[in-house]
Amino acid sequence: MSDANVKVDTNAAPLNEAANGSAKLHFDVPFFNIQTMFGNLAEQGATRAKANFEQMKAASQEITGALCDACSTNAMRAADYGTKVIEISNANATSTLEFLSQLADARSFADLVNLSTTHSRKTFEATSAQNRELWDLAQKVATETAEPIKQSFNRVLRRAA
Repeated sequence: MSDANVKVDTNAAPLNEAANGSAKLHFDVPFFNIQTMFGNLAEQGATRAKANFEQMKAASQEITGALCDACSTNAMRAADYGTKVIEISNANATSTLEFLSQLADARSFADLVNLSTTHSRKTFEATSAQNRELWDLAQKVATETAEPIKQSFNRVLRRAA
């Protein structure tokens, strides 16, 4: 069978006959209304995107507030820590000056050894206590700074899930 013998049925109809005898065919293609098919999907997507944007904006504002609170708390506790370091420095300087004054009043080598031993023991005990105080303050700074951030992130993540 050759191409010339094959008859093709189309639902084409001539639109208009031109003077030269050529005919333009019009094919009946089903009309797809893209707007009606995809318009609702696009509208739903836009609505969902807007709602998600609002949720992200609210979450961002909440986290920003928590970070501001954390920074404020951190600044206050860092100031407390700095104050404690200054107090400790003052106590250590005073202790050292008293020790030097006692050494100046010492009358014998035995007095020097006794004063040095006593001062070393007191200094070690004071340093241990001071280090504990500084450690406790550092833990307090870390805990009080991290807690608001942790709570805020937990709230945001629970809402997102």
